[in-house]
Amino acid sequence: MEQASAPKIVPMENATRGWINGFIGVVIFSGSLPATRVAVLEFDPVFLTVARATLAGVLALCVLLLFKEQRPARHQLLSLLIVAIGVVVGFPLLTALALQHVTSAHSIVFLGLLPLATAIFGVLRGGERPRAAFWLFSVLGSLTVVGFALSQGLKASATGDVLMLLAILVCGLGYAEGARLSRTLGGWQVISWALVLSLPFMAVLSVLLSPPSFSSISPPAWLSLGYVSLFSMLIGFVFWYRGLAQGGIAAVGQLQLLQPFFGLALAATLLHEQVSAGMLGVTVAVIICVVGARRFSR
Repeated sequence: MEQASAPKIVPMENATRGWINGFIGVVIFSGSLPATRVAVLEFDPVFLTVARATLAGVLALCVLLLFKEQRPARHQLLSLLIVAIGVVVGFPLLTALALQHVTSAHSIVFLGLLPLATAIFGVLRGGERPRAAFWLFSVLGSLTVVGFALSQGLKASATGDVLMLLAILVCGLGYAEGARLSRTLGGWQVISWALVLSLPFMAVLSVLLSPPSFSSISPPAWLSLGYVSLFSMLIGFVFWYRGLAQGGIAAVGQLQLLQPFFGLALAATLLHEQVSAGMLGVTVAVIICVVGARRFSR
Protein backbone atom coordinates (compact mmCIF):
# COMPACT_ATOMS: atom_id res chain seq x y z
CA MET A 1 0.00 0.00 0.00
CA GLU A 2 1.27 3.44 -0.90
CA GLN A 3 2.18 5.51 2.15
CA ALA A 4 0.81 9.01 2.54
CA SER A 5 3.51 11.54 1.73
CA ALA A 6 4.53 14.16 4.25
CA PRO A 7 3.02 17.64 3.98
CA LYS A 8 4.84 19.56 1.27
CA ILE A 9 6.64 22.76 2.29
CA VAL A 10 6.85 25.14 -0.66
CA PRO A 11 9.70 27.71 -0.80
CA MET A 12 8.39 31.26 -1.22
CA GLU A 13 10.20 31.92 -4.52
CA ASN A 14 9.00 28.63 -5.95
CA ALA A 15 5.47 29.35 -4.74
CA THR A 16 5.46 32.72 -6.54
CA ARG A 17 6.51 31.08 -9.80
CA GLY A 18 3.78 28.51 -9.21
CA TRP A 19 1.11 31.19 -8.90
CA ILE A 20 2.32 32.92 -12.08
CA ASN A 21 2.28 29.69 -14.07
CA GLY A 22 -1.06 28.73 -12.58
CA PHE A 23 -2.59 32.08 -13.52
CA ILE A 24 -1.44 31.70 -17.13
CA GLY A 25 -3.01 28.25 -17.19
CA VAL A 26 -6.32 29.58 -15.84
CA VAL A 27 -6.43 32.34 -18.46
CA ILE A 28 -5.93 29.74 -21.20
CA PHE A 29 -8.55 27.39 -19.71
CA SER A 30 -11.08 30.21 -19.47
CA GLY A 31 -11.80 29.95 -23.18
CA SER A 32 -12.49 26.20 -23.02
CA LEU A 33 -16.21 26.19 -22.21
CA PRO A 34 -17.19 29.00 -24.61
CA ALA A 35 -15.13 27.33 -27.37
CA THR A 36 -16.69 23.96 -26.59
CA ARG A 37 -20.14 25.54 -26.67
CA VAL A 38 -19.45 26.87 -30.17
CA ALA A 39 -17.97 23.57 -31.35
CA VAL A 40 -20.82 21.30 -30.14
CA LEU A 41 -23.30 23.33 -32.17
CA GLU A 42 -21.80 21.66 -35.27
CA PHE A 43 -19.68 18.74 -34.04
CA ASP A 44 -21.00 15.68 -32.23
CA PRO A 45 -19.78 15.99 -28.58
CA VAL A 46 -18.21 12.52 -28.53
CA PHE A 47 -16.40 13.15 -31.81
CA LEU A 48 -15.28 16.54 -30.50
CA THR A 49 -13.80 14.86 -27.41
CA VAL A 50 -11.83 12.21 -29.30
CA ALA A 51 -10.80 14.61 -32.08
CA ARG A 52 -9.34 17.20 -29.70
CA ALA A 53 -7.47 14.49 -27.78
CA THR A 54 -6.15 12.98 -31.03
CA LEU A 55 -4.88 16.30 -32.37
CA ALA A 56 -3.26 17.19 -29.05
CA GLY A 57 -1.86 13.67 -28.70
CA VAL A 58 -0.15 13.77 -32.10
CA LEU A 59 1.43 17.11 -31.23
CA ALA A 60 2.50 15.85 -27.80
CA LEU A 61 4.10 12.76 -29.37
CA CYS A 62 6.07 14.95 -31.77
CA VAL A 63 7.34 17.13 -28.91
CA LEU A 64 8.35 14.10 -26.82
CA LEU A 65 10.25 12.62 -29.75
CA LEU A 66 11.86 15.98 -30.57
CA PHE A 67 13.25 16.34 -27.05
CA LYS A 68 14.01 12.60 -26.76
CA GLU A 69 12.18 12.29 -23.45
CA GLN A 70 12.59 9.03 -21.54
CA ARG A 71 9.53 6.87 -21.14
CA PRO A 72 7.72 7.03 -17.77
CA ALA A 73 8.59 4.38 -15.20
CA ARG A 74 6.20 1.48 -14.77
CA HIS A 75 5.01 2.73 -11.37
CA GLN A 76 4.02 6.06 -12.97
CA LEU A 77 1.67 4.52 -15.54
CA LEU A 78 -1.29 4.26 -13.15
CA SER A 79 -1.04 7.95 -12.31
CA LEU A 80 -0.83 8.81 -16.02
CA LEU A 81 -3.91 6.68 -16.64
CA ILE A 82 -5.79 8.61 -13.94
CA VAL A 83 -4.71 11.89 -15.54
CA ALA A 84 -5.84 10.67 -18.97
CA ILE A 85 -9.23 9.54 -17.66
CA GLY A 86 -9.72 12.79 -15.74
CA VAL A 87 -8.56 15.57 -18.08
CA VAL A 88 -8.07 13.97 -21.51
CA VAL A 89 -11.32 11.99 -21.67
CA GLY A 90 -13.60 12.60 -18.67
CA PHE A 91 -13.81 16.39 -18.34
CA PRO A 92 -13.92 17.20 -22.08
CA LEU A 93 -16.52 14.51 -22.82
CA LEU A 94 -18.76 15.24 -19.84
CA THR A 95 -18.70 19.01 -20.41
CA ALA A 96 -19.35 18.59 -24.14
CA LEU A 97 -22.37 16.41 -23.34
CA ALA A 98 -23.54 18.83 -20.65
CA LEU A 99 -23.30 21.82 -22.97
CA GLN A 100 -25.95 20.24 -25.16
CA HIS A 101 -28.37 20.81 -22.27
CA VAL A 102 -27.08 24.00 -20.59
CA THR A 103 -25.41 27.24 -21.65
CA SER A 104 -21.72 27.89 -21.04
CA ALA A 105 -22.78 30.54 -18.50
CA HIS A 106 -24.77 27.95 -16.53
CA SER A 107 -21.86 25.51 -16.56
CA ILE A 108 -19.80 28.14 -14.73
CA VAL A 109 -21.90 27.40 -11.63
CA PHE A 110 -19.99 24.14 -11.37
CA LEU A 111 -16.59 25.59 -12.23
CA GLY A 112 -16.87 27.40 -8.91
CA LEU A 113 -16.62 23.99 -7.21
CA LEU A 114 -13.51 22.88 -9.11
CA PRO A 115 -10.94 24.60 -6.83
CA LEU A 116 -12.50 22.94 -3.78
CA ALA A 117 -12.51 19.54 -5.51
CA THR A 118 -8.87 20.03 -6.54
CA ALA A 119 -7.90 20.96 -2.97
CA ILE A 120 -9.65 17.89 -1.53
CA PHE A 121 -7.89 15.58 -3.97
CA GLY A 122 -4.66 17.45 -3.24
CA VAL A 123 -5.01 16.34 0.37
CA LEU A 124 -6.00 12.77 -0.54
CA ARG A 125 -3.45 12.23 -3.32
CA GLY A 126 -0.81 14.91 -2.82
CA GLY A 127 -0.33 14.68 0.93
CA GLU A 128 -0.94 18.39 1.45
CA ARG A 129 -2.25 19.74 4.77
CA PRO A 130 -3.54 23.33 4.46
CA ARG A 131 -4.62 25.22 7.59
CA ALA A 132 -8.23 25.39 8.69
CA ALA A 133 -8.43 29.03 7.55
CA PHE A 134 -7.54 27.92 4.03
CA TRP A 135 -10.66 25.75 3.87
CA LEU A 136 -12.75 28.68 5.10
CA PHE A 137 -11.56 30.93 2.26
CA SER A 138 -11.84 28.06 -0.25
CA VAL A 139 -15.45 27.30 0.69
CA LEU A 140 -16.37 31.00 0.76
CA GLY A 141 -14.84 31.50 -2.66
CA SER A 142 -16.69 28.53 -4.11
CA LEU A 143 -20.00 29.64 -2.57
CA THR A 144 -19.46 33.15 -3.93
CA VAL A 145 -18.98 31.88 -7.49
CA VAL A 146 -21.89 29.43 -7.29
CA GLY A 147 -24.18 32.00 -5.66
CA PHE A 148 -23.34 34.62 -8.28
CA ALA A 149 -23.99 32.22 -11.16
CA LEU A 150 -27.30 31.11 -9.66
CA SER A 151 -28.35 34.72 -9.15
CA GLN A 152 -28.31 35.19 -12.92
CA GLY A 153 -31.58 33.26 -13.18
CA LEU A 154 -30.04 30.57 -15.33
CA LYS A 155 -32.37 27.77 -16.39
CA ALA A 156 -31.48 24.40 -14.92
CA SER A 157 -31.30 21.02 -16.60
CA ALA A 158 -31.05 17.93 -14.40
CA THR A 159 -29.11 16.03 -17.07
CA GLY A 160 -26.72 18.91 -17.70
CA ASP A 161 -26.18 19.48 -13.98
CA VAL A 162 -25.36 15.82 -13.26
CA LEU A 163 -22.92 15.71 -16.18
CA MET A 164 -21.20 18.91 -15.01
CA LEU A 165 -20.91 17.63 -11.44
CA LEU A 166 -19.28 14.41 -12.66
CA ALA A 167 -16.97 16.50 -14.87
CA ILE A 168 -15.82 18.53 -11.85
CA LEU A 169 -15.06 15.42 -9.80
CA VAL A 170 -12.97 13.67 -12.47
CA CYS A 171 -11.23 16.93 -13.37
CA GLY A 172 -10.28 17.66 -9.75
CA LEU A 173 -8.79 14.18 -9.46
CA GLY A 174 -6.94 14.57 -12.76
CA TYR A 175 -5.53 17.95 -11.69
CA ALA A 176 -4.30 16.68 -8.32
CA GLU A 177 -2.86 13.45 -9.70
CA GLY A 178 -1.10 15.25 -12.54
CA ALA A 179 0.37 17.83 -10.17
CA ARG A 180 1.63 15.09 -7.84
CA LEU A 181 3.28 13.30 -10.76
CA SER A 182 4.73 16.57 -12.10
CA ARG A 183 7.04 16.76 -9.09
CA THR A 184 9.05 13.85 -10.48
CA LEU A 185 8.13 13.62 -14.17
CA GLY A 186 7.78 17.30 -15.09
CA GLY A 187 4.71 19.40 -15.89
CA TRP A 188 4.62 19.32 -19.69
CA GLN A 189 5.79 15.71 -19.71
CA VAL A 190 2.80 14.60 -17.61
CA ILE A 191 0.12 15.95 -19.93
CA SER A 192 2.12 14.90 -23.00
CA TRP A 193 2.50 11.28 -21.85
CA ALA A 194 -1.15 11.17 -20.74
CA LEU A 195 -2.19 12.30 -24.23
CA VAL A 196 0.14 9.77 -25.89
CA LEU A 197 -1.14 7.01 -23.60
CA SER A 198 -4.70 7.65 -24.80
CA LEU A 199 -3.74 8.43 -28.42
CA PRO A 200 -4.26 4.94 -29.99
CA PHE A 201 -7.75 4.67 -28.51
CA MET A 202 -8.68 8.24 -29.39
CA ALA A 203 -7.30 8.05 -32.92
CA VAL A 204 -9.33 4.93 -33.73
CA LEU A 205 -12.49 6.50 -32.33
CA SER A 206 -11.85 9.70 -34.31
CA VAL A 207 -11.88 7.70 -37.53
CA LEU A 208 -14.91 5.61 -36.55
CA LEU A 209 -16.95 8.59 -35.34
CA SER A 210 -15.92 10.98 -38.07
CA PRO A 211 -18.94 12.59 -39.81
CA PRO A 212 -19.57 11.70 -43.47
CA SER A 213 -18.70 15.24 -44.55
CA PHE A 214 -17.08 18.32 -43.04
CA SER A 215 -18.29 20.67 -45.75
CA SER A 216 -21.01 22.19 -43.57
CA ILE A 217 -18.68 22.98 -40.65
CA SER A 218 -18.23 26.74 -40.25
CA PRO A 219 -14.90 28.52 -39.59
CA PRO A 220 -15.87 29.40 -35.97
CA ALA A 221 -16.45 25.72 -35.23
CA TRP A 222 -13.07 24.79 -36.73
CA LEU A 223 -11.36 27.55 -34.75
CA SER A 224 -13.06 26.32 -31.57
CA LEU A 225 -11.86 22.77 -32.24
CA GLY A 226 -8.35 24.12 -32.78
CA TYR A 227 -8.47 26.08 -29.53
CA VAL A 228 -9.66 23.23 -27.33
CA SER A 229 -7.16 20.87 -28.98
CA LEU A 230 -4.05 23.04 -28.82
CA PHE A 231 -4.61 25.38 -25.90
CA SER A 232 -7.16 23.69 -23.61
CA MET A 233 -5.78 20.18 -24.03
CA LEU A 234 -2.03 20.82 -24.16
CA ILE A 235 -0.55 24.30 -23.75
CA GLY A 236 -2.75 25.26 -20.81
CA PHE A 237 -1.71 22.13 -18.92
CA VAL A 238 1.99 22.89 -19.44
CA PHE A 239 1.56 26.00 -17.28
CA TRP A 240 -1.13 24.56 -14.99
CA TYR A 241 0.66 21.40 -13.87
CA ARG A 242 3.92 23.30 -13.46
CA GLY A 243 2.12 25.86 -11.31
CA LEU A 244 0.40 23.24 -9.14
CA ALA A 245 3.67 21.37 -8.61
CA GLN A 246 5.60 24.56 -7.74
CA GLY A 247 3.07 26.36 -5.58
CA GLY A 248 1.03 23.50 -4.10
CA ILE A 249 -2.08 21.79 -5.42
CA ALA A 250 -4.55 23.20 -2.90
CA ALA A 251 -3.13 26.74 -2.94
CA VAL A 252 -2.63 27.35 -6.66
CA GLY A 253 -5.84 25.45 -7.39
CA GLN A 254 -7.76 28.36 -5.88
CA LEU A 255 -6.88 30.44 -8.94
CA GLN A 256 -9.61 28.48 -10.69
CA LEU A 257 -12.08 30.67 -8.80
CA LEU A 258 -11.18 33.40 -11.30
CA GLN A 259 -11.81 31.18 -14.32
CA PRO A 260 -15.62 31.53 -14.25
CA PHE A 261 -15.38 35.31 -14.55
CA PHE A 262 -12.96 35.14 -17.45
CA GLY A 263 -15.31 32.57 -18.97
CA LEU A 264 -18.38 34.73 -18.38
CA ALA A 265 -16.68 37.67 -20.07
CA LEU A 266 -15.88 35.51 -23.08
CA ALA A 267 -19.41 34.06 -23.13
CA ALA A 268 -20.87 37.56 -23.13
CA THR A 269 -18.46 38.83 -25.79
CA LEU A 270 -18.37 35.89 -28.20
CA LEU A 271 -21.67 34.11 -27.58
CA HIS A 272 -23.78 37.12 -26.56
CA GLU A 273 -24.93 35.31 -23.41
CA GLN A 274 -26.37 37.56 -20.73
CA VAL A 275 -24.07 38.43 -17.82
CA SER A 276 -25.13 40.75 -14.99
CA ALA A 277 -23.39 44.00 -14.07
CA GLY A 278 -22.61 42.59 -10.59
CA MET A 279 -19.75 40.53 -11.97
CA LEU A 280 -17.10 43.11 -11.02
CA GLY A 281 -18.06 43.23 -7.33
CA VAL A 282 -18.21 39.47 -7.06
CA THR A 283 -14.85 39.21 -8.81
CA VAL A 284 -13.31 41.44 -6.14
CA ALA A 285 -14.78 39.20 -3.43
CA VAL A 286 -13.37 36.12 -5.16
CA ILE A 287 -9.92 37.73 -5.42
CA ILE A 288 -10.01 38.37 -1.66
CA CYS A 289 -10.82 34.69 -1.10
CA VAL A 290 -7.96 33.63 -3.39
CA VAL A 291 -5.50 35.87 -1.53
CA GLY A 292 -6.74 34.55 1.82
CA ALA A 293 -6.47 30.97 0.65
CA ARG A 294 -2.91 31.57 -0.48
CA ARG A 295 -2.01 33.18 2.86
CA PHE A 296 -3.13 30.12 4.84
CA SER A 297 -2.30 27.36 2.37
CA ARG A 298 0.93 26.29 4.08
